Amino acid sequence: MSSNSGSGGGATGRIGIGLELDATHLKILEVLRENGRVSVSALAERVGISRANAYTRFEALRADGVIKRFTAEIDHQRAGLGIVALIFVTVRQQMWRQFRAQLAQMPEVEYCAITTGQHDAMIQVRMADVAEVHAMVTERLANIPAVKATETVFILDEVLRRPYVLPSDRERDRGRGAARRPTPSASPEPEQGPGPGQGQGQGLPLGKMRFVGAAEGRAALRDET
Repeated sequence: MSSNSGSGGGATGRIGIGLELDATHLKILEVLRENGRVSVSALAERVGISRANAYTRFEALRADGVIKRFTAEIDHQRAGLGIVALIFVTVRQQMWRQFRAQLAQMPEVEYCAITTGQHDAMIQVRMADVAEVHAMVTERLANIPAVKATETVFILDEVLRRPYVLPSDRERDRGRGAARRPTPSASPEPEQGPGPGQGQGQGLPLGKMRFVGAAEGRAALRDET
């Protein structure tokens, strides 16, 4: 069974084999990100396609696994889980399977990811208070043989959390940036070099960096002194 490309974009792949997302699919996902309970009629109107096309594309996204599930977003503070902590874990390398199995039995773990860097995994938990986080780290995680060491960081404020991001988000942002970018003047002023007391790179445009070799940097310091 093939998905119907309709009037909203190019051809798509076959369901279950690898749906090729076009601009219309991405618009559907943008609308669903704002309201997962939107009706098919409202979805079609927002995207600018027919109701039949919207339904076909929506079902294709579900069947192909692009849309995995629908769920609710709650206020964790109102639910009594106002404390959020990140627990960085160093795992004994021969015991990864045990670590995964033990972690799956901890319902308070909201998210876990294997990471690079100093630690091996990052766990996010939500608790009612700091004492509960302390008890989990010292009594539960510390008693797992696979856990070698932990480091706990408390989150003070969750500044930004999106349900998901899409490739079209960056493309749209680039378009806005191009629209806001001022047109360069016909006769730009010559770039001025560093003035008295200014270090290397002060004359560069904002947002750009210039790396100076060690020998060159030492010579500049001798000149200033």
